Amino acid sequence: MRALDIAATGMDAQQTRVEVISNNLSNMSTTAYNARRADFADLHYQQMVQPGTVNASDGTIVPTGVQLGLGVRVAAVSMEVEQGSLRASGNELDVAIEGAGYLEITLPSGLSSYTRDGALKRNADGLIVTADGYEVSGAITIPEETRSITINADGEVYGTFDDQVDPQLLGAFSLATFVNEKGLEAIGGNLYLETAASGQPNLGPPGQDGRGTFRQGYLEGSSVDAVREISELIAAQRGYELNAKVITAADQMLGATTQIR
Repeated sequence: MRALDIAATGMDAQQTRVEVISNNLSNMSTTAYNARRADFADLHYQQMVQPGTVNASDGTIVPTGVQLGLGVRVAAVSMEVEQGSLRASGNELDVAIEGAGYLEITLPSGLSSYTRDGALKRNADGLIVTADGYEVSGAITIPEETRSITINADGEVYGTFDDQVDPQLLGAFSLATFVNEKGLEAIGGNLYLETAASGQPNLGPPGQDGRGTFRQGYLEGSSVDAVREISELIAAQRGYELNAKVITAADQMLGATTQIR
């Protein structure tokens, strides 16, 4: 009986949906996290009677045919590109990106990765790095004697020193944009890698060519909507239960068939 296999694909799809929701809820407090959504597509169909074929008995055209679906599959788990709300942190090295764009990060392997997590730090050498210690591209170094740091909307980093009246320019951040942000590969740690689907990064100054700007002393929150996720969870749970009932019903029907004498 096909119903057993079809319902099993439905249960598997709803389980994947629950796993995606679980990951979203677990990252409610993750800086600059974008919620994910599971997308589904129907499987192949068995064409018992092809639509548009000629009826052999009287020569009329069959209007709809008989097409039996074989279930569902996970088509994609895509990232929802939506900016989270900004919250004040008070830290002078914290920056939130208002609008499109990613900071370019250099991994220990030399590869470039990208992030919207602006919780930046200063390492022992004075370099601006991520919370995991990865260098932010541009090699911006803050001297030890720097009294305060100012980062303007254009990503320019200025340092104030005791022996100087005017702040000194220490460097500037650039932002990378992608044709298809959803095509980036997430590798954990709030980092993404370029892929063939995302296209190559378009690096440039903030505020130009559609890139966002910086806001110092703020961090971007997660875009996860808890109410929506709970609603999705309830719907996924009901879908799973209904598919399980289909399997139970199909099993009872098969049992009734075997009892026929």
